[in-house]
Amino acid sequence: MRAQVEQTIEAIRPAIQADNGDIMLIDVDEPSGVVTVELIGACVSCPASTVTLKAGIERILKDRVPGVTEVVNVGDPVGQVGETAVSL
Repeated sequence: MRAQVEQTIEAIRPAIQADNGDIMLIDVDEPSGVVTVELIGACVSCPASTVTLKAGIERILKDRVPGVTEVVNVGDPVGQVGETAVSL
């Protein structure tokens, strides 16, 4: 599974690099299907990086690699998506 994820990320990488960002594979948890990546470069400060991660990278990995259930960015706090310090 990890080899398939690596190959797919290599196919995705040029599109991300075209926007001055990059993606690094951190971990593939095969039992849960969770792939952990790190978005770097321009992706760190880009407000659209969550959309890129979920609607782009996660969708492509789920389509191309059997068993992938989710893609998470190592820099995103787990369970905090969309929440702010003032959220109730």
